[in-house]
Amino acid sequence: MPRYLDDDKERSSESDEEEVEEELLDEESELEDLVQATPSRRKRKQDVVDKDELPVTNIIVETAFDAYFKHNSTRSRTSANVFSLLVPPLTAEEYAEGIEAASKGLNLEPLQPSIFIESSREFLFVRFMRELTEGFNLLIYGFGSKRRVLNEFATEYCAKAGHVVVVNGFQPEFAFKDLLSSIERIPGVLDSELSSTNPETQSKRIYDFFAASVPRRPLYLIIHNIDAAPLRGPKAKSCLALLALNPRIHIVASIDHINAPLLFSTSESSARKSDAHTSPPAVPRRGFAWLWHDLTTLTPYDFELAFVDRTSIKGAHGGGPRKKTDGLVVQGAGATATTETALHVLASVTQKAKKLFALIGSKQLESIEESDVTGAGEKDLQQFGIGYDMLFNIARDDFIATNDTAMRSLLGEFRDHNLVVSAQGTSGSGEVLWIPLRKERLASVLKSLQET
Repeated sequence: MPRYLDDDKERSSESDEEEVEEELLDEESELEDLVQATPSRRKRKQDVVDKDELPVTNIIVETAFDAYFKHNSTRSRTSANVFSLLVPPLTAEEYAEGIEAASKGLNLEPLQPSIFIESSREFLFVRFMRELTEGFNLLIYGFGSKRRVLNEFATEYCAKAGHVVVVNGFQPEFAFKDLLSSIERIPGVLDSELSSTNPETQSKRIYDFFAASVPRRPLYLIIHNIDAAPLRGPKAKSCLALLALNPRIHIVASIDHINAPLLFSTSESSARKSDAHTSPPAVPRRGFAWLWHDLTTLTPYDFELAFVDRTSIKGAHGGGPRKKTDGLVVQGAGATATTETALHVLASVTQKAKKLFALIGSKQLESIEESDVTGAGEKDLQQFGIGYDMLFNIARDDFIATNDTAMRSLLGEFRDHNLVVSAQGTSGSGEVLWIPLRKERLASVLKSLQET
């Protein structure tokens, strides 16, 4: 019996061991399934890379309106290759000869508008004086220079009725204080003292002088180009608006800019002067009281454009300075060199400087003659320049400059007047110098230099 019991125990223990082994196997299989379900780190990284390589779809689709504003928000790129740099300017003689030849070839009769007829001009001037007496100021517009007509009106009519001040606002050196200083030359204006010398205080003194109850001769301001830069500033415009509403100050002004009417608001243009026989208001009003007149003369702006270099296309360029897109910036190429400028500068330098200039010019002429390029502009003359090291060696052999300091001292006078310009060579050959004059002009200057 005990033997059989032992057998049962052994059987039960064996069955228990088998159950335990089965449970262990089940746990191992569950762990394997869990390991397969959780990828390794390498596999995770691979999955991330694969996801990044997938194409990304835009949630917001760009419309035609978005494309338009995106295109217009980008700054436009401009080139530094300006056509005016390739066209050399003309001398005064060449310009005069060209204009005379063109006029003879066309055989055009000059236009004579009716304003220059004596009867028409007299009728117009009488109308101008009547409107000024009624308390209006005149704003003259139209194509063509109006300076001649307005000056005749000032001398023939205004000068007989009162004081006259003519203002040339188109001149580049004109300043608004020049206008006030001219008015203050009228006897009696400077009798009252000023607390300060700013334009507003000066304008107030002039206003009080002509607004006094004492009878005085009126003031006529003939302003050529009131749309000029010195007169369209806020301070100058405010002072003019104060003077314009004085009953004894009459303004006749001309405009030429197409946007000049935008300078004056509706309230300023429609303001009216007070009566000259009544007491002036405690707080002076400001405005212009304009009456517009079309005065088309079709005459050229010769006097107005006298300070502009019309012989060069650069003179007509009104844009700002252009940026260089490359690193080969030319030093000393600001202004245009002319034959007259070269002769004036050469007349005031030493003999060694003249010899150095003649050396640079002769080498440049030799390079131009050896090449097949004809009619090269100022920008293309760099290819005919001479290297600084080569120039220094030749100058030292000719006893023009014995050291680098003396060499650069001689070149400094020409660089200051833009007769010699320099730039770094394109192939790393160092500094290159040349004279910004055409072949014919340079030969003329060297010939004049040899004769002296």
